[in-house]
Amino acid sequence: MAMKRLLLTLMLLGTSLLIFAQDYPFSVVKSGTGKQAVIFIPGFACSGDVWVETVSVLKDSYTCYVLTMAGFSGVAPEDCPSFERWKMQIAKFIKEERIEKPILVGHSMGGGLALAIAAEFPELTGKIVIVDALPCLMALTVPDFKSAPDNDCTDLIDRITAMDEEQFAQMQRMSAATLTTDSLRFAEIVNWGLASDRKTYAKLFCDFSNTDLRECIKNIVVPSLVLLEPYFKHIDTVIKNQYKNLSVAQIRYADKGLHFVMFDDREWFIHQICEFIKER
Repeated sequence: MAMKRLLLTLMLLGTSLLIFAQDYPFSVVKSGTGKQAVIFIPGFACSGDVWVETVSVLKDSYTCYVLTMAGFSGVAPEDCPSFERWKMQIAKFIKEERIEKPILVGHSMGGGLALAIAAEFPELTGKIVIVDALPCLMALTVPDFKSAPDNDCTDLIDRITAMDEEQFAQMQRMSAATLTTDSLRFAEIVNWGLASDRKTYAKLFCDFSNTDLRECIKNIVVPSLVLLEPYFKHIDTVIKNQYKNLSVAQIRYADKGLHFVMFDDREWFIHQICEFIKER
């Protein structure tokens, strides 16, 4: 099934090159030959297929690199996955492949990775686009949240890996129902989760839940676009407080949809990305 999804992606993208990134904790699909590079980072337990429609619009003018992280959606897992390691390895990929000032586009946890990379390496990227992600997700429900320096994910890993197939599938279905209004994409999102490695799934969920980037984003100097689902507009003050240290950010809210705004409000999403990328 993973290979079938990969072949479908390649057909939709047109002429593409699959880079087997054996030295990195992700697979990469490259398409386009434009001078400006755009690197797409999917969210938690998602495939790079989430970007197929976006890349189909951009690949004639840009070189697009679409990642799928190790252990997610059928990509082979690594032994010790972590948010910090993935941040450093994406930066390493940019440097070693000599990708000059790429634009990072990240959804959900991928948006968190884009923020973290731009903060840690201020001169590495050209721009960033953050899609329905916040610097500190946990602070929405725990206002005084502070990251635990020695976060122990053992209990969550044990609980997730102990689930039988139906229990895990039911969890995926319940989650997907809250993430998109596009019924045609529901099964796809569920299948990405089902094809993910359980240990990676639990470890990265635990890891990202313990991540707080609110302070470090003050180091980001590149133009930044934040695209959020409509719900967040109702707590605009809270959102702007989370992003208060990112002085270069433009924050915009979709008119409709849920977490997968690239599916639920596609025309708006494509327009926002295209206009932002071509700005000088």
